Amino acid sequence: MNTVSFFFFTDVFLSDRRVNPFLQQLPSYQSLLKRTKSTNNGTRERRKSTIHSRSSSLSTPVRSSFADEGSDDDEQSIREYAISLKEKRKLREKKKKNAKHLVGWHHWKVDTLRSLKRFQMESLAALSVLKLWKSDIHEIEGRFGTGIKSYFLFLRFLVLLNAVIFLLMFGFVTLPVAVSKFGIINATYTQTNKNFADEHCATYGVTSRGLIHFYHYIIDMLSGTGFLERTYLFYGYYKLDAVQFVDFKYNVPLAYLMVTIAYLFISLVWIVRRSVLGFKSSLVHDEDRFQTYCNKIFAGWDFCITDPETARLKHNSLHQELKTDLEEERIRKRIAARTKGEKIRIYLIRFLINSVVLSLLVGCFYCVYKATIYSQEYIRSGVHSTYFLLDLATEYLPSLVITFANVLTPPLFDIIIQFEDYSPAFEIRLTLMRSVFLRLASITILMFTLWSQITLCPEGECSPCGYNYKVYPCWESRVGQEMYKLMIFDFIVIMATTLFYEYPRKLIVTHWKCKLTMLLGQQEFDIPQNVLYIVYGQTICWIGAFYSPLLPAIATVKYFFTFYIKKTSLMTNCRPATRIFRASSSNFFFLLVLLIGLVLACIPVGVSIGQIHSSKACGPFVNFNTSWEVIPHTIKTFPTAIQRIVFGLGSEAFAIPFFFVVCLILFYFVALAGAHKQVVEQLREQLAMEGRDKLFLIRKLTQAQIEMGTKFA
Repeated sequence: MNTVSFFFFTDVFLSDRRVNPFLQQLPSYQSLLKRTKSTNNGTRERRKSTIHSRSSSLSTPVRSSFADEGSDDDEQSIREYAISLKEKRKLREKKKKNAKHLVGWHHWKVDTLRSLKRFQMESLAALSVLKLWKSDIHEIEGRFGTGIKSYFLFLRFLVLLNAVIFLLMFGFVTLPVAVSKFGIINATYTQTNKNFADEHCATYGVTSRGLIHFYHYIIDMLSGTGFLERTYLFYGYYKLDAVQFVDFKYNVPLAYLMVTIAYLFISLVWIVRRSVLGFKSSLVHDEDRFQTYCNKIFAGWDFCITDPETARLKHNSLHQELKTDLEEERIRKRIAARTKGEKIRIYLIRFLINSVVLSLLVGCFYCVYKATIYSQEYIRSGVHSTYFLLDLATEYLPSLVITFANVLTPPLFDIIIQFEDYSPAFEIRLTLMRSVFLRLASITILMFTLWSQITLCPEGECSPCGYNYKVYPCWESRVGQEMYKLMIFDFIVIMATTLFYEYPRKLIVTHWKCKLTMLLGQQEFDIPQNVLYIVYGQTICWIGAFYSPLLPAIATVKYFFTFYIKKTSLMTNCRPATRIFRASSSNFFFLLVLLIGLVLACIPVGVSIGQIHSSKACGPFVNFNTSWEVIPHTIKTFPTAIQRIVFGLGSEAFAIPFFFVVCLILFYFVALAGAHKQVVEQLREQLAMEGRDKLFLIRKLTQAQIEMGTKFA
């Protein structure tokens, strides 16, 4: 019984009380009688008109699309219609006959649309061959399923995203400066306004270290100091005010700032656009518990899996998921049956555990803070040890502390959350969110610690520059060096983990059979933790691209090699995790974590642009108090009318009405979403009612068959 027939029987039952007594026994009819007491005549009329329109539109759904050959529906493929092959052949023949009678404009329109559609399909097929790692991802999907495939698709997305960011920074910032340095075109170098800042603020010379050991070049390569500091890699090298082309003057400071805003905005739009489908899928899967059970039982198997070991793990995963769902139902019933004393006890335990978690996070953040201060003081001193590794460890001390915190604290989170008495699914989400907060907040703590050192002004040494110019003559390059070190060290950790932990563990477990190795087992490919690693690196790239314009290129190369490292590790060293993620929920979770990283990255970049004084000795913003001042300075060069429009758009007289209009639009969409949700609930109730009707009719049919068999017997 479909929806139309349901409404039809509803109308019949409401209009005529002399109905077949057998039909009156249907559950849908009994439920309808209860609801009719609260309905009015207007509702009935609307329902009748709705039924009439639906029945008329559904009676000939396909033929109406071909009634007018010039309509857009004619361009739909016949294969999309849910009809038999015989009907499709008839419609195809009818379409060919009608096409012969088309003349003039209609004939040209149909042929053009058909040709464009064929060209689009062939172009998409040709471009699909050029997709990066297409065969590798298909191989991974075939052996390990769609859950692990989604991780590598996410990695490919980050490679493309960083490549786009690099092209923006290189095309609009690095390339104009590079061609001007080589004298290909005319350039105007930035000259510091002497009335604006003291000449001491503009001092940024190359420090000569005399004869040095060869390993200092390795330190410079890994830390971005020395010969790398005065290259296109860092902010300080872009001390250029304008580039004069043939017909116009290219404003380098404005381009630098606008490209920074552009890559953050493009990242936001791209992430939100990709997350829409994942959000819809996760919303559908999480909406109805009964639906999730049906999906796992009837549609839970991943038919892309061909590897026997992976198939066994998938079977165990489905078995474990069903056990987890039953456990969640049991926990839900137990929560509903809790007494007041039990609630107080569990809330007290959770409060104490969250206090412990907060203490761990504060301790990690304090270690990052102290390590950053110590590392900066060591760099400022200029004293180098005779031990190469000691100098390198001191340079990388903040990165080492952040990495150790990221490695040691997640297992502690996994242990202590078992005492909080949450459902298994919520335990995973909460543990992951705590790990995400630790990783991303550590970068923020590092940034604010650097700013505290940059703006530290003992005895008024910062005036008139606004920052500690004696210690940090070009503080943007110093911040860029820290982001560069975090990026390099993160890649080193990924390689070292694969070579010195996962591969030896594989050899030990494979060739040395004992109780310890059997208990240890083969390394699992933990999708969430691997995602946190690359999101952590991407957040570093978003923050560091402003201070190191070529950092996105390093991130692109890093993720390119990370793909092959992770693929090799997956194929040779690891096995899929016991708890396998669905592709839909995985994609949405990955993008959600990435969106959190983007939001956190915008905070330090925004503070640097709008609050902290820009360096007077390097970079394109030496003649501005802050980087943001280039925007109003550029607007003042516009004609008076355009200035009034722009400043009017930024005034309170425009902002307040615009805010109210946005609120009204938001309220409308919230109300519309609520109405749609009610319709969905009603349709879900109708589907459930139709299921009860079918069960009732099957019982009656079975009973009638038994009675007929008994009668003839």
